[in-house]
Parts: sequence; C-alpha cells; structure tokens
Amino acid sequence: MKKLLIGTNNKGKLKEIRDLLPKSIKTFSTSKLKIKSPRENGKTFKENSLIKSKYFSKKTGLICLADDSGLEIDILKKRPGIYSARWGGRNSDFNKAIKKVYKELSKKDKNWKLKKIKARFVCALSLSYLNKKIACVSGVIEGTISHKPKGNNGFGYDPIFIPIKKKKTFGEMTPSKKYRIDHRYNAFKKIKKFL
Repeated sequence: MKKLLIGTNNKGKLKEIRDLLPKSIKTFSTSKLKIKSPRENGKTFKENSLIKSKYFSKKTGLICLADDSGLEIDILKKRPGIYSARWGGRNSDFNKAIKKVYKELSKKDKNWKLKKIKARFVCALSLSYLNKKIACVSGVIEGTISHKPKGNNGFGYDPIFIPIKKKKTFGEMTPSKKYRIDHRYNAFKKIKKFL
C-alpha cells in the first residue's frame, strides 16, 4: 500500500495513527482535504469506524483507515462509550468532558474517589475502499480513573486514565511510551497485515 487516507479530523488521533504507520506509506488527512466528518449513528465503535472509513473513501477515491474510540466506565454502565467526544459538547472540549465524567461519578457514588473505578479505552480501526470493507478490528486497554486530571500529554481523556499495572495516567506518559501499550496500538497490531 502506497497511499492511505487517515479518516479523522482529530489532531491527536491523526498524529498517533501517523506515528504507528510504516513510513513508506504516504498519508493524507481529511482535515487537510477539508472534508467534514459524517454523522456517526452506529451503535458500536466498529459501526462508527466503518461509517467513517467508507464515507471518506468514497469522497476521495483513496483507501481509508478510520478510528472510532472512546472511554467506557463500568460504574457508569460503560458510558461515555461511543459518545466520548460528544460529552465535550459541540467543540469536543475534553476539559468539559472530564468534568462531566467526575460529575456523573459523584452522582453515582459520592465516595468514588476512595475506590478503584474500572474503565477501559476501546478503539475500533477499519480500512475501507469505496463502499467495501477491507478489515475492521478493535483493541482495548483496561485501567482505572484517576481522582484528578494529571499530565498534559496526549489528548481526550488521557489525563484521567491510568492503565492497568501503571502508576501514571496516559497524560503523564511520553507519547512513545503510551503508543506502545494503548488501545489504538492493540488494534493497530491486528490491522497491520492489511496495510
């Protein structure tokens, strides 16, 4: 594969996916091509990922790799889940989204900070060419929710997620360390063979 469109208008995701891809592949981004994202009305990460990869591929005629990912918190019945970005409002403001997570946790259990709140990041990656699905895989990383946001690295909910067997949040880790263990990397290992 020589050319690949990365189907995301999220700068953080774009950078992470580009860093994972072989350098021999020439990548294009939907934000550079000024293509707005489609309506994501799937019920799962995989469905939303496929909506994006097919839509962007049809728009450009390029093979497209798209990601749909989010945070599931067990005590909140796996919310925000597929609505992870939407919890940040119209502009996907993750400071707002993180405040909402803490508010929802406090509503559920006012002593939540004394407990280990189980959560996971899920990532579905799909490859499509025009209307045809080439592959769709998912990756997961388990962890817990930090009592307060820590670190300025990463993006999204990274400052409040502590991966299992680690002391630091994703927000406190260097990108190279995070990329080697996170949900996107776990999904990427499965999709690599199709590239």
